[in-house]
Amino acid sequence: MLRRILYAVLLVLAGAAIGGIGTVAHQLTVTWGVTIPLGLIGSLLCFTALLVGLRLLADSRWPALCAALGAIAVILVFTQQSAGGSVLIPNNLWGQIWLVGPILIAAVVVSWPDVKRAAGRAGTA
Repeated sequence: MLRRILYAVLLVLAGAAIGGIGTVAHQLTVTWGVTIPLGLIGSLLCFTALLVGLRLLADSRWPALCAALGAIAVILVFTQQSAGGSVLIPNNLWGQIWLVGPILIAAVVVSWPDVKRAAGRAGTA
């Protein structure tokens, strides 16, 4: 039981780290004729890779859900104005996508049906 709690805490911390790094990096853009949001693309890809990897490796949805909750909690905390008046997620297009994107990605990844179990049931039938 203690092992599962420690595992869940570490997954929440891993998600929080991805959420924090993504929050700092999501405003990075490169202009090559058009503005390309490299920071936002990289942050969303890292978040998606973490959740999909946990979903594929684990036998349940709980590890992906724990990591997603950690990342989303950090993102929501960083949307608030600090005591000094600074905001890490500004109210612009990239900030709005970074605010909503991880929530949608987490909903899709966590609710996705378990392909391994479905294949196992089809093979025994």
